[in-house]
Amino acid sequence: MAELMKQYIDEAENALLHTYNRYQVVFDKGEGVNLYDIEGKKYLDFVSGIAVFALGYGVKEYNDALKAQVDKILHTSNYYYNVPAIEAAKKLKAASGMDRIFFTNSGAEAVEGAIKAARKYAYLKDGSTDHEIIAMEHSFHGRTMGALSVTGNPKYREAFEPGIGNIRFAKMNDFDSVLANVNDKTCAIILETVQGEGGIYPAEESFLKQIRALCDEKDILLILDEIQCGMGRTGYMFAWQKYGVKPDIMTTAKALGCGVPVGAFLMTEKVGPNSLVAGDHGTTYGGNPLAGAAISVVFDLFEKYQILDHVREISSYLEEKLDMLAGKYEFITAHRGSGLMQGLVFDRPVAPIISQAIENGLILINAGANIIRFVPPLVITKANVDEMIAILDQCLAQQ
Repeated sequence: MAELMKQYIDEAENALLHTYNRYQVVFDKGEGVNLYDIEGKKYLDFVSGIAVFALGYGVKEYNDALKAQVDKILHTSNYYYNVPAIEAAKKLKAASGMDRIFFTNSGAEAVEGAIKAARKYAYLKDGSTDHEIIAMEHSFHGRTMGALSVTGNPKYREAFEPGIGNIRFAKMNDFDSVLANVNDKTCAIILETVQGEGGIYPAEESFLKQIRALCDEKDILLILDEIQCGMGRTGYMFAWQKYGVKPDIMTTAKALGCGVPVGAFLMTEKVGPNSLVAGDHGTTYGGNPLAGAAISVVFDLFEKYQILDHVREISSYLEEKLDMLAGKYEFITAHRGSGLMQGLVFDRPVAPIISQAIENGLILINAGANIIRFVPPLVITKANVDEMIAILDQCLAQQ
């Protein structure tokens, strides 16, 4: 490791709380689908900031929109209206088909708001505060206490129990498991339309439709977490749109701002006026003018560059190449995913492979100990896929 890189890493380890096991690289800038470290080394990025930089790096129209907003105003608080947030809400409503929006600063905050909205909706029906939420095993919804409480991996929760309480866990894509957890206190069912951190598991169409029908029958709210799988990653603006299974509440973040920290939870008109009201929820920074400007230009650029069409085309090519690798190496035991959210499952921990890929100029990320996750910028080309496969193949050949 170069001396300057080591110096910065040592300074970080002395100053920052050690809650991340970081890879030994310090990034300095990005251009297109590539990152550059502080020594000038180039890396092909198939992580995109964990599914954030959907449009890649250094996009002039995006940067210009943010610079223009910086020169006007960054923040006003939610005691007042601001035009960028209004424009952003209009475009997000059109893209999602939802009716009411609350802007947050992160995905975890969006999940917190979704949980509160569901519980308030149920409270207004019967005045009770003992309602339950069903979440999925292996799910991941965030690190804050509410989001953590519905995250279906005990290792994330155990040191912080008790959580918010009244949470039951069912098996993803197992409707009988969901039914076994439903009772008169159930107010919501929450799941990722495609599980990310839990192993790249897409929800099956029949499963989603059964849950939607159950929720309609019993007036249970369906919450779909689209924080990672939304914003075009599956070839649809939101993954549930592929199946036509509309949620009552939806969360989004990550690529919503393409680098500016912003999230949102959205509700149908059924839920909006019948849940959170003035004084129930708030955030100082949420929906500020800078975040609004980012969201607004992101939707403009998605349309200008026909991102959804491109994802559908390029994802089939990526799947084909990943299938080739899976067939070549016996220690790759499965390949699954949706759109540009793909995973290769290994019979061993993948951290050494990812570290070697970084040494060879390729940025990858895991999803659990044994899965390599592929969430590149949505603007990747076939040449980028070929380059990634060549580097990864070289790393795998040495296993």
